[in-house]
Amino acid sequence: MVDRERRGSESGTYSCLVAGATGLVGSAIVKQLLADSSCHAVTVLARRPLDLPGAAGDRSKLRVIVADFEQLGEALGDVSADVVYCALGTTIKAAGSQEAFRRVDYDYPASLADWAEQTGVKHFLVITAIGSSASSPFFYSRVKGLLQDRLATVPIETIHFFQPSLLLGRRQTVRFGETAAAALSKSLGWLMVGPLRPYRAIEGEAVAQAMRTVAKQAVEGQLSLEAGHAKPAIFIYPSIKIAQLAAHTHEVNRSAY
Repeated sequence: MVDRERRGSESGTYSCLVAGATGLVGSAIVKQLLADSSCHAVTVLARRPLDLPGAAGDRSKLRVIVADFEQLGEALGDVSADVVYCALGTTIKAAGSQEAFRRVDYDYPASLADWAEQTGVKHFLVITAIGSSASSPFFYSRVKGLLQDRLATVPIETIHFFQPSLLLGRRQTVRFGETAAAALSKSLGWLMVGPLRPYRAIEGEAVAQAMRTVAKQAVEGQLSLEAGHAKPAIFIYPSIKIAQLAAHTHEVNRSAY
């Protein structure tokens, strides 16, 4: 499997690992990748069996590994990839405590990035959040910011931070607070203009689309890197930029028909 995955990058396609594929954005990433000819091998690391209702595309390139994230190295022992999509995330309520939340939103992504560096992954794409900052007074934003700082020390070729605002879409697990916030955001979206526009809610599908676009650009060497740049090269995509990337890709896809 490792040889097949590596040969793909030489022929213009890439292999990838997706973590967090049972979530809103992660599941959208996997579904889109199955129909994406730019990606020839998709390995999913999940904590529970993967359900992809309505997924089209080539399922023969999909491999699902159900494992304990505490044993990440063992679970990925025979896996190799060019790109990692990290869509891991939870809420403090769902996790049960701040400590458990930090485990999912900081420890696991950090361990995944270390694995990526050790196995020769070139591009690491991760979802954090709008307002991520290690100095934030809010625990959620502070953990996301600390994660960004930690990943920025991992010497792989490129690391991409996607910082969406409130995510819209149908989740496998209902989060009542987010559902209410999403409904309010949809009804008041027209008011989110000017300085408020960066906080406008965004569809999970759009985030997935933007991440795939960036991955393809990275693999094809389309990103601007300074000669001899120190690793990693850091790219940050706030919610408004994510929306622009998704919209542009949608228009390009439409023009192909």
